[in-house]
Amino acid sequence: MANSVEIKNLDLSFGSVAVLKDLNLDITEGEFLVLLGSSGCGKSTLLNCIAGLLEVTAGQLFIKGKNVTWAEPSDRGIGMVFQSYALYPQMTVKGNLSFGLKNAKVPKAEIEERVAQAAEILQIEPLLNRKPNALSGGQRQRVAIGRALVRDVEVFLFDEPLSNLDAKLRVDLRVEIKRLHQQLKNTMIYVTHDQIEAMTLADRVAIMRDGKIMQLGSPAEIYDFPMNKYVADFIGSPSMNFIQGEIKDQCFTVGDHKIPLKSYQAKATLNEGQKVWVGIRPEHVVVGGAVAKADHKPTVTADIVEPMGADTLVWTEFAGQPFRIRLGGTFPVASGKELPIGINASTISLFDLESEERL
Repeated sequence: MANSVEIKNLDLSFGSVAVLKDLNLDITEGEFLVLLGSSGCGKSTLLNCIAGLLEVTAGQLFIKGKNVTWAEPSDRGIGMVFQSYALYPQMTVKGNLSFGLKNAKVPKAEIEERVAQAAEILQIEPLLNRKPNALSGGQRQRVAIGRALVRDVEVFLFDEPLSNLDAKLRVDLRVEIKRLHQQLKNTMIYVTHDQIEAMTLADRVAIMRDGKIMQLGSPAEIYDFPMNKYVADFIGSPSMNFIQGEIKDQCFTVGDHKIPLKSYQAKATLNEGQKVWVGIRPEHVVVGGAVAKADHKPTVTADIVEPMGADTLVWTEFAGQPFRIRLGGTFPVASGKELPIGINASTISLFDLESEERL
């Protein structure tokens, strides 16, 4: 499949501070790519470079095969949705949607058609004659998306569009954005610090840190096979448990605990005596009847128990290190009680202690 956006050896510096460093990324036509990372990692900066709102220091940008490195934002064939709605308060919804098209001298009949189509897709037809101050936050963000939609472009850029909404609205609008992508099949590049948004929306996720892409892959790849400890820690709620130990007799060993590694899919040979981190997701800890068949079967003592409805989160210790377990909401567990658990090598991750790269 052809590439919709290509980023080649991109650098961006503000004075002596390098924000993006030799960044390469290919985004295929119709792909939903999410740029994910904590604040200051460079994700919004990269989006602004693609949009033409920032001038790159080095490297090249291509959209639909055309070199747009130095092109004006209006000549790039992109539609952008910002975190702030940025609507004109004195104009109606219809006025906001049509304003850019009028400036571009689009024929009146075509403007009417595009506005009507966008309003239908986003289900904002009853709001067309209202002004922004008469709309809820979710409705304003729909209008902001609609303003990008009417431009009829190949690539949509979203810069944390749901950050200003409350939790329920975020979920509702997240579903709408996913439905919108399935309907339009346009390329969409979406910036967020919210891993749930990233995992639910993306075809692929690029996890960024310090201006570099740490891992690029499908949500399943990033969740199941994180390439380094940073990615493993960033993805998952609650985050992965990490226990420090070493490789002994083809087992992960810490104190009296040994996890046989026969079923672990290692990327390279595991060396005897190698110091490692083992990563265990709280939801991959086995309890109940399945414990008998697990690779390692320790018993822990429940410290704090947090009932969360569908799930229960248990805080405990494993080999003297903090450890969390995610259980089904109806599983019987109480603070201070012993809990037999099981750990399977097929669900763990091993990382080198020094480099923190996946083994």
